[in-house]
This record gives sequence, structure tokens and C-alpha cells, in this order.
Amino acid sequence: MKAASLRELSVEELQQKLVELRESHFNLKFQHATGQLENTAQLKQHKRNIARVLTVLREKQSVSEA
Repeated sequence: MKAASLRELSVEELQQKLVELRESHFNLKFQHATGQLENTAQLKQHKRNIARVLTVLREKQSVSEA
């Protein structure tokens, strides 16, 4: 997921994407804890994607306030 593609989304779409990513990350953590997750690199990727979405959300909110 690229930050440039996230910047094209609206605030509502970004918030929805954030909810989806957090749910997915929770499921991955659960799979990892039970030993069902084969590709543990997905955990790191999801954390970074969540951070990207939060960064773009903060950028959009700061622009709207200014």
C-alpha cells in the first residue's frame, strides 16, 4: 500500500481502511499466537500500513484545520 494512493482517499474512506487494517492485524496476531501463521512478515507489513493510514489522516486533518 503506497502513501500516494492513500492520499487520494477521503477521510471517511481512510477511517474505514484503518478499521479494516486493525481488525486484520488483530486476526494475524491471533493466528501467530496459535501457531497458524506461516508468513510472520505480514505482521510487520500491517503495522506499517496502519502507520501510513494514520499519517495521511493526520495530514488531512491538519490541512482542514488550517
